Amino acid sequence: MTIHDVEQIIGAENAELLTHTCHTIPGKLLHLPSPGFVEEIFGISNRNAQTLRNLSAMFHTGRLSGTGYLSILPVDQGVEHSAGASFAPNKLYFDPENIIRLAIEGGCNAVATTIGGLAMLSRKYAAKIPFIVKINHNELLTYPNKYDQILFGSVKDAWNLGAAAIGATIYFGSPESDRQITEIAAVFEEAHAMGMATVLWCYLRNPAFKQSDRDYHESADLTGQANYLGVTIQADIIKQKLPVNNGGYVALNTGKVSYGKWNKSMYSSLATDNPIDLCRYQVLNCFMGRAGLINSGGASAGASDLKEAVVTAIINKRAGGMGLISGRKAFQRSFLEGVSLLHAIQDVYLEKEITVA
Repeated sequence: MTIHDVEQIIGAENAELLTHTCHTIPGKLLHLPSPGFVEEIFGISNRNAQTLRNLSAMFHTGRLSGTGYLSILPVDQGVEHSAGASFAPNKLYFDPENIIRLAIEGGCNAVATTIGGLAMLSRKYAAKIPFIVKINHNELLTYPNKYDQILFGSVKDAWNLGAAAIGATIYFGSPESDRQITEIAAVFEEAHAMGMATVLWCYLRNPAFKQSDRDYHESADLTGQANYLGVTIQADIIKQKLPVNNGGYVALNTGKVSYGKWNKSMYSSLATDNPIDLCRYQVLNCFMGRAGLINSGGASAGASDLKEAVVTAIINKRAGGMGLISGRKAFQRSFLEGVSLLHAIQDVYLEKEITVA
């Protein structure tokens, strides 16, 4: 895919994303993805040789091998969003082997799966593509539905199955977040000790974040702080939703309510309302890029999926991010269409004319 193809896909209304210059946080201050990222960043950290090897395996697999960027296919949605809702659009994906095949044919760096999915297929595929085992989930069967991430397996079992990394979700801001933070901090410590990388789904969850005028679950300031908490418990890679607004702290500090701490510069010199600047604020909170930021691909909307995926990839790359983790947009369509969509995302990171803003 050429830069002309990219321009055609995103449309004139998004053309400015390709030319925007970030005047908030200069790109030269960030630790940007590069071929030597693992050695330069993690090579001076406390990560042991086995962890460095598994990180290197992720960065040297698929079409983005050796670039410093990541394209990951997740399949935890069968638990998080229910198998029926996730795989009804293409029933082949009730079989986790077809997800793995899609990740391989789609040129991904890694596949994020449940511990049960890897256990069923580990001997066939663990040496063919790096696996990220999503170790906790929000099961969606309890009535009424609740939102709490609980462990579904152990670090030792994931290691025995050949996993390259442990993935986990924390619902920051939720009543259960204290337990989840301490629980996953211990999980990540054990994972690093056993030589596995760590990936954190850094999500916000609190009804108060959803105000009458907008939803601050995707605000740059609140998601940025979630990222900072995530890297503090030693996440190597942060998965975060793309920010669509800002000012969560301001909105929640109304009347007599006092919430968190914030500075006016967070909404001026550190971030404008440009999507790339908002995403850069997320990168800033990942120790200025020392931990890579991968943004979510989001739900499938049908015909607009390709455009949305390419736009998200452009924003992430130009902000200084490390890549995309895209699932439903890829597997809720035919196999070949899924491969094509994954390749389109990767082409953004391979296109030299799309630079860091």
